[in-house]
Amino acid sequence: MPSGERVSQLERLKERAKEALSKPPSIGPDLDLSSFKLESDAPKDWMTDDLVERAQTVGVDLSGKGRAGTYLQLDHYAMLEKVTAGGVEVMSISRALETYDWLMDYYWKALNVDQDKFTALAELKRTEGYFIRAKKGAKIEFPVQACLYMRTPKIAQNVHNVIIVEEGAELHVITGCATPRRAEGLHIGISEFYVKKGGKLTFTMIHGWAEGVDVRPRTGVILEDGAEFISIYVNLNPVRTFQSMPHVYLEGVNSKANLTSIVAASNRSYFDVGGAAYLRAEGARAEIISRTIAKDEATIIARGVIIGEADHVKGHLECRGIMLTPSSVISAIPQLEAKAKDLELSHEAAVGKIAEEEIQYLMARGFSEEEATSIIIR
Repeated sequence: MPSGERVSQLERLKERAKEALSKPPSIGPDLDLSSFKLESDAPKDWMTDDLVERAQTVGVDLSGKGRAGTYLQLDHYAMLEKVTAGGVEVMSISRALETYDWLMDYYWKALNVDQDKFTALAELKRTEGYFIRAKKGAKIEFPVQACLYMRTPKIAQNVHNVIIVEEGAELHVITGCATPRRAEGLHIGISEFYVKKGGKLTFTMIHGWAEGVDVRPRTGVILEDGAEFISIYVNLNPVRTFQSMPHVYLEGVNSKANLTSIVAASNRSYFDVGGAAYLRAEGARAEIISRTIAKDEATIIARGVIIGEADHVKGHLECRGIMLTPSSVISAIPQLEAKAKDLELSHEAAVGKIAEEEIQYLMARGFSEEEATSIIIR
């Protein structure tokens, strides 16, 4: 694709984004974007002890030991792009767009730039993000790690990430997003994942935010024949508001997807978390599993959507939640939709308090109440 055509495509995307800049999200709380900073100064002395410590809490070892590659972004700036294994590429999204004209064949193809104000802002005021590619047939032994860190108060970090796993390749990406322990700001994470024929992507996301942070990930995944996608999301820290609903499109025959989320919400955190799978080819399989714990005045809405659009597909939703305090709230919202004759879709959900008889049973065998509660939660 000529560079001129690439520029034209980017201009058309920006025009669509401008029209959606005031468009509220279809689910989850709305935000006033004008209350966040869209500019930041280039960091100095960026490799601080606090950054290293917080990165470790979300699974990122900045020494790079046992990793196939590392990407680190601080506020709006890519600070580290490192590759230590063959068959994999790691770089900022802006450098990738400048390097590969063909990347426009993927850019905003798994998501709509005008989906809502958050996708629009991410394009109009994009502040980097990463590009990771596993080349054809490469079996990457160690994971690639990425850390997106927000340090400047009240900043909006609007990243666009693209991961491509080429035919027959296997890749594990660990991404950790974090802030200082006391912080305010907005993180918008646009992520597009493309897994080619026979490829496998395992994506582990660990969040370590602060109580003043709003988080709006937007994720789209496209799977080809025999491709597999495994997503593991973990958040054990309070946030102000969080809303995410990854959409996985199983376009290939015998493609597979597993989305697992583990969320512990405390204080006044508001989580609206879920996943959607579209089974569009024969033999496609999807499983969406949610484990949630809420205490204090926290709220969790756990959503799951599976839509069967082809014969001989299977999908399963599972949501289990525990409320540790009477003022906490957990809502499970499963949705199954069958658009073909020969398919199998199922769901189960259980939300409630810890059963008193279970605690008493363990206490009768020598455990304290606190130990009994901890055992049941685990």
